[in-house]
Amino acid sequence: MTQIKEAIQLFENGYMCSQAVFAAFSEKLGLDKHLALKIGACFGSGMRKGEVCGACTGALMALGLKYGENKAKSDDVCEKFLDKFSAENGSYICNELLNCDITTPEGVKFAIENNLFKEFCPKMVESAAKITKEIIE
Repeated sequence: MTQIKEAIQLFENGYMCSQAVFAAFSEKLGLDKHLALKIGACFGSGMRKGEVCGACTGALMALGLKYGENKAKSDDVCEKFLDKFSAENGSYICNELLNCDITTPEGVKFAIENNLFKEFCPKMVESAAKITKEIIE
């Protein structure tokens, strides 16, 4: 199974977007998947505040694991990832991507009623995993 498919499957199995993307790459990068799932747990839904998309945060953790020993390289891949994700999806901010404020009950209700967490978010997980895979390879 590719990291892209694994990330989608983890998300569909109930893990946060951040956990799904990070864990899909963790073992290939030398980190136990169970540990990656624990590390990524608090970054979903834009850190629960609608900020940077959790799928992006998971991707950046994976890229940090791969390139983090070299500041210039890690800075470069971070910018490359965020620029490409934003170009493909319109933003890397969770509330902007969802077009609602998930820090409010009304925003969460809107997201649920419009199936955003089940239909839109998997696309963000897929996009983040795809871009991460491209950068690593």
